[in-house]
Amino acid sequence: MHTPPDPHLQNGQNEQNEQNEQQGQHEPNGPHRPRGASPADGPSVRIGVLVPLTRPGWVTAGRHLLAGLDLAAREVNEAGGIAGRPVELVVRDTAADPGRAEAAVDELAGLGVAALAGEYHSVVARAAAARAEALGLPFLCSSAVLDALTDGPADRVARIAPAQSHGWRVYADFLLGAGHRRIAVAADPSVYWASGTGILRERITARGGTLVELDLRTLTPEGVCEELAADGATALLLLAGHPEPAVPIVRAVRRDRRLAGILIGAPAGQPELADWATLLGEDGAGVPFLRYLPEHLGPLGARVGAELRERLGEEPSFVAFEGYDTVTVLAEVLRSHGADRARIAGAWPSVAVEGTRGTVRFSREAGIGVWQWAWAPVQVADRDPADPARFRVLHTG
Repeated sequence: MHTPPDPHLQNGQNEQNEQNEQQGQHEPNGPHRPRGASPADGPSVRIGVLVPLTRPGWVTAGRHLLAGLDLAAREVNEAGGIAGRPVELVVRDTAADPGRAEAAVDELAGLGVAALAGEYHSVVARAAAARAEALGLPFLCSSAVLDALTDGPADRVARIAPAQSHGWRVYADFLLGAGHRRIAVAADPSVYWASGTGILRERITARGGTLVELDLRTLTPEGVCEELAADGATALLLLAGHPEPAVPIVRAVRRDRRLAGILIGAPAGQPELADWATLLGEDGAGVPFLRYLPEHLGPLGARVGAELRERLGEEPSFVAFEGYDTVTVLAEVLRSHGADRARIAGAWPSVAVEGTRGTVRFSREAGIGVWQWAWAPVQVADRDPADPARFRVLHTG
């Protein structure tokens, strides 16, 4: 968001160098063969990749997304590529900047990529989707959840991630089921957070609850605590960038004795990635968030999870699985329909590909202009207060 476009900010350039080593990529922007892939004869099939690799993007999320994309491409190449042609990922760093993403789409289209993949931040993905649709370039979006990914129906754009309205309704149901009826939302200004607030309010008020908004443009972390103490809300949801201002708010609330019983929640998934636990330790445990994984991975998901864990040096997030599934789907479409852009986009309705979290199929869903996988598994999970390195599944939907 700028204010970040959606969930998260991350301090990133020092992580970038480490990421480049782990992904076999020497520059944030450039073509590369997936790490471990064998050289192959013939021209490559190029897939443009959009990921946030530098600030103000959430760099950790970008690193996980790229790890999944890269692993799937490597496996495609090890299995013979696309009719003997290797897959080549042409990576562009969006840095959570919609304008930069639009320019990258223009550049990648000119470089002759068959399709686009990736992106995490919703507002950035929205800009990329509009440009890709205008250029006739197929775009399979990995992780952005904003319902209105395009202004109207789009033929060229499909999405792996569930729509925000689907996941955040599940989160609202979890809160209501846990007995929370007066819920406060501490929100940064952005289209993404405003959309999330609207989804939560509609679901919560329809079932007799109340949603109170706290404006982070005017409130310090200590001011948030004062408002909560006066209001009597039993849950505080962080619709805010990470690490600022989310981390200072968590610390302030945890240290305020008046708020000892309040639930802190983060539906956008900030606690999923390791930097949350590194920054907050025990204070970051017991914060429910949304993640898009089944309660138990099948054989494919378990194998991919083990590979990703080795690559990343930490537990892979759902974002990494979304990246893997994106390239897996695109590879199957390329095998069956070739690299012609119009034929790729025309294949969205017929896709049925086994991914790490279920069979991916695309359909038209009410209120969503793109071809949508309806739906990836949805969990509400948290980090176990007894062991913050361990996740607990609290609710599924």
